[in-house]
Amino acid sequence: MSEAEILSRICWDEQGLVPVIAQEHATGDVLMFAWMNREALQKTLALRRAVYFSRSRKKLWFKGEESGHTQHVVSVRVDCDQDVLLLQVVQDGGIACHTGRKSCFFEAYDFEQQQWCVTEPVLKSPDDIYQK
Repeated sequence: MSEAEILSRICWDEQGLVPVIAQEHATGDVLMFAWMNREALQKTLALRRAVYFSRSRKKLWFKGEESGHTQHVVSVRVDCDQDVLLLQVVQDGGIACHTGRKSCFFEAYDFEQQQWCVTEPVLKSPDDIYQK
């Protein structure tokens, strides 16, 4: 299958983006959510390294380019509607979140206390990760 055929299978939104979920390959833990454009997906498939599109910076974002916490892609899946991608990755350093946690999904709603609770510790201070 050609690259054009592979990319044409994806249902890109009106901004030319597709939502992406990154999941830790070994554990199945959901690490983060991001977006890809065509170029980001092309680079991800070619490099087998997660490359996303930053909507705020309006440019490609090579995961780990500042933090060193890269994601090596083991598999790429598309959902039944072909409008969401699932990356199974090996997360370098065990930190996917810019807050220094394993996962961006570090808060859970506690139904008993009726509040959000932090469920994951900071593994490394963001100040130590993102030195200016």
